[in-house]
Amino acid sequence: MTNRIVKAAVLLVLMVMPFGTVSAKKMKAVDLGLSIKWAPCNVGANSPEDFGNYYAWGEIAPKADYSWKTLRFCGDAGGNSFSKYNTKERYGAVDNLVQLDLADDAARANLRGKWRMPTMEEWKELREKCEWEWTEVNGVKGYKVTGPSGKSIFLPCAGLMSNTSVVREGVQGCYWSSSLYPDSPYSALEVYFNSSSIYTDEESYRSYGLSIRAVSVK
Repeated sequence: MTNRIVKAAVLLVLMVMPFGTVSAKKMKAVDLGLSIKWAPCNVGANSPEDFGNYYAWGEIAPKADYSWKTLRFCGDAGGNSFSKYNTKERYGAVDNLVQLDLADDAARANLRGKWRMPTMEEWKELREKCEWEWTEVNGVKGYKVTGPSGKSIFLPCAGLMSNTSVVREGVQGCYWSSSLYPDSPYSALEVYFNSSSIYTDEESYRSYGLSIRAVSVK
C-alpha cells in the first residue's frame, strides 16, 4: 500500500481504538550504541519506511487541520497567545516550560511504556555519533542511520503538514524534538533533512504537523 493509504488506515483505527494499540506491541527499541535507544519506525507507522502520523508540537493525536486555530495550548488563530510552554510575557502567562511534559508527549501517549520524544540533545547525539547514508527503502527516500553498535534505523522523508496539506513529501524529513525554542515560544526545535543536508537545532511553528521518532531509556 502507499504511505497515504497506510496513513488513512491508521487514522481510522485511531478513531475507534485507544492510544497505544496500533504499533506499540510490535515496537522494539534499537540499541545504536548511544545514551538512549531509538524506535525502528515513526509513531503511527507499521514499518521503517511508512511515514506514520503527523503531530503538532504538544499534541498527542493526528488531525485534519494543522493550523493555529486548532493548536492545543494556543489561544488565538495567529499564534500569539499560549496557555502552556511560554517563555515570553507578550504571548501570555509565562511558565518557562521548555521541555514537553509526558502528558503532552505523543510518543508516550501512543506507545506508552518508557517511550518518549527525543530532546534536541539526543537528536544531536544521533547526528554526531552515527553514520547517515541517503538511500531508499521500498521506493521511499530517507536516511539509514548506523550507530557505533553497527545497528541502524531508517528515517523516511515524510514532509510535514501545514494547515490541511502535506508538503515536501518524499523530499524532506521533518522530526520534532521535545524541546521548545525559548526565544520564540511559538516554535519548537526540529531536525530536518534532505538528500544533501541534515540540520539540527532548527525551529518550526508548533502548529505544523511533523513526524515523531520515539526513544526509550536503556
